[in-house]
Amino acid sequence: MSLLTSEKSVIGEPEVVEDDRAKTQVVEDDRAKTQGVEEHSAWLALKQAVTELQPLQVADGSIPDAAYHPVAAGLVDTVVRTMQELAPLFPHDDAYLSACVDDLRRWTASGFDVPDFLDSLVAFQPQRQRIDGLRHLVVFPMYTQNGSRDRHLEAVLCEVIWPEFIGELEQTYTNGLFVSLRLLDFTSGYDTNSAVLFPETVAMREIPSFTWGAIFQDREAARFRRVVAAASEITKLDVPEGVSRLLADQSLTEQTFVMWDLIHDRSHMRGDLPFDPFMIKQRMPFFLYSLEELRCDLTAYRECVGIAARLSARDAEGETLTDTEAAMLDRARLVQYAVLFDRIFRFAITGSRVRNYDGLGGQLLFAWLHQRGVLHWTDTALAFDWDEVPAAVIALSDAIDRLYWESIDRPKVAHWLAAYELVRGVVAPHPASAWARGLPDEVLAGAPKGYTDAVLDDEFPLSMFFEALDKKMRDVIASTAGITGRDG
Repeated sequence: MSLLTSEKSVIGEPEVVEDDRAKTQVVEDDRAKTQGVEEHSAWLALKQAVTELQPLQVADGSIPDAAYHPVAAGLVDTVVRTMQELAPLFPHDDAYLSACVDDLRRWTASGFDVPDFLDSLVAFQPQRQRIDGLRHLVVFPMYTQNGSRDRHLEAVLCEVIWPEFIGELEQTYTNGLFVSLRLLDFTSGYDTNSAVLFPETVAMREIPSFTWGAIFQDREAARFRRVVAAASEITKLDVPEGVSRLLADQSLTEQTFVMWDLIHDRSHMRGDLPFDPFMIKQRMPFFLYSLEELRCDLTAYRECVGIAARLSARDAEGETLTDTEAAMLDRARLVQYAVLFDRIFRFAITGSRVRNYDGLGGQLLFAWLHQRGVLHWTDTALAFDWDEVPAAVIALSDAIDRLYWESIDRPKVAHWLAAYELVRGVVAPHPASAWARGLPDEVLAGAPKGYTDAVLDDEFPLSMFFEALDKKMRDVIASTAGITGRDG
């Protein structure tokens, strides 16, 4: 067991993962080949062809109007030709790129029916080569979360973010499916707020076992830096030295977000949980999703407090930390600031007020800290008692963990009611809320659907603090759509 692991880990025992060290030199050679690929004429032609093809597609990705088929066929031919021209730069993705070309040709031959890219999706395995700076050319018909809901053809150039300390950290918080990426260039589906690349968004004939999930940490880091810089100025917050470093350094912030997301993602479906808190598809009140996402963020926070404490203690005792351990200690401290300020300043006021579960999580964290006297809004200035913040954040984590632990002894809807009570005990519900008044007997005695239907779209409106902040931050939040690390 790693020295980083606490005695009572909520993360679980390490899994068996493939050792890629023998491949490192080959991958480094591949990485060198793709430098400047975003300016390559073949990529620019591919991107243009995909851009021209998208308006011909309907929501499911097909092109039902035969009048468009000759033009579409020519555009797909261009995509195929340019992918084949670029393929030698990506030998590590040879099987995927070859399968993708076959899928594109089959789509044309089908008369541009609903696209089926199962074969190329199964061939794409980025989690097997998590080498810092390794690049990928990705072409799929897909929708993009927080972006387009249409399964249109999209093209993305990206590279892996995998610093050495993350490789070491992953030996404890093992997550063989997690891939961390940086955006280099992309088509319109990613000129949005989307910061993920998930296989389940791809158009395919059947659902395989998914083996990876990717997050664009450069976008998350760039959004954080722009939003927190503006919000801290508006709220007159005297930010700690660690936050100042994050605001000044895109690469450092990316690495911090990789550490946060690695532990967050590993925390889903771990610990004392309701049978189905989040991951299996079902319709639930949106505050359940809010608690699950917040639980995983607070788990990452808690684990980073523990990592920092253990490594700091070794350092204080005179033990020399390795460079990797020193980086891990530094980033563990920074993750705590990232979770806090991203949740409070960005999550709480980003997106619509229609069942915004991440927004509610930010509101909940802010109100919890304020009500425990470690966050202060006095004389129109925001301040924190930093020595007291970790215990208060962990106390919220404990409250959610307790809710989950108790839930296995409750019917599902009783768990929903208990979760609502936890949230409403911190964040004020809408005055017109049926849940707050008490659901009528016919709903309580009926199917779960009745409970969900009774939840207002904006069940927990913004507080006066966030209403005021939202008005001043609206343009800043809007400016982060499509942002990348190069824009931050």
